[in-house]
Amino acid sequence: MRYSLLDLAPVPEGSEIPQSFANSTDLAQQAEGWGYHRYWLAEHHNMPGIASAATAVLIGHISSQTNTIRVGAGGIMLPNHAPYMVAEAFGTLAALYGDRIDLGLGRAPGTDMQTARALRRGMAPGHASGDSFPQDVIDLIGFLGPIDPDAKVRAFPGQNSNVPVWILGSSLYGAQLAAQLGLPYAFASHFAPQALEEALEVYRRAFRPSAYLDQPHAMMAVNVFGAETDAEGIRLRTTMQQAFARLRLGQPGKLPRPVDDITQHLSPPVLAGVNEALTISATGSPETVKQELSQIIMRYAPDEVIITGQIHDHAARLRSFEIAAAALKSL
Repeated sequence: MRYSLLDLAPVPEGSEIPQSFANSTDLAQQAEGWGYHRYWLAEHHNMPGIASAATAVLIGHISSQTNTIRVGAGGIMLPNHAPYMVAEAFGTLAALYGDRIDLGLGRAPGTDMQTARALRRGMAPGHASGDSFPQDVIDLIGFLGPIDPDAKVRAFPGQNSNVPVWILGSSLYGAQLAAQLGLPYAFASHFAPQALEEALEVYRRAFRPSAYLDQPHAMMAVNVFGAETDAEGIRLRTTMQQAFARLRLGQPGKLPRPVDDITQHLSPPVLAGVNEALTISATGSPETVKQELSQIIMRYAPDEVIITGQIHDHAARLRSFEIAAAALKSL
């Protein structure tokens, strides 16, 4: 089973965006050596702790600094963009880096609605709710596919690049659309695990073979907070717990430093909600991470897993992804 890596180019407290990009470049180069199949970056906006807003630009940089690992978007939030411009951007990336580029598409804006309006001024009411998403996906695939000699609008670069398109989701909507279009599907179980089991079942049951895929291919996201001991893994996880709580409370900031006792920093109801959201996680020593990843994979039987983990210290983040890779390779 392939294992991949999802990066948000985090900006830790005490650091700045240029260092974040240097850290992501280092992580991608290390991940290539650890056997990760894909390195995906996610589009978010108006968040001081996430630097991957101009996702296609960063994909280009990471691709230029690596050799074999696939690099892509997990994902591009399609309501923010004209499908034609996404096709041109990813067609350009494919022309530069060949068959190493992936394009995952999300239906959410990846931000608040005020910022969404700033991203796509004059957007139709349908775009705000994601109602045009299926047609936008179809249009985008058309701009990346074979040239239609009768089409009045064609994407150059874009046409004939055949960049693989994935549907991302955290609900049944994306599962149904991916199945209907015969596309690979990635579920955001690292922060929204509630519908995971049902979404995978719906996707596999309803899947229609297509020109892109002859059988369903489902990837699930898993948080990993790996360290030399269980106690240190639990401490590393407090960064993600704090960041998620602040986001839910409408107070996004840079990636917080870890704390010794999370119960001193988050109230019981907030902590309970955060922990529920982070259920799909493996936390602790290499042995514990391997055991918990094994249990997750046995339960959900994904075709691929994509590992993520918001960790404040860059060296600790590298070590956590190294531990995850060793565990997944042995499984």
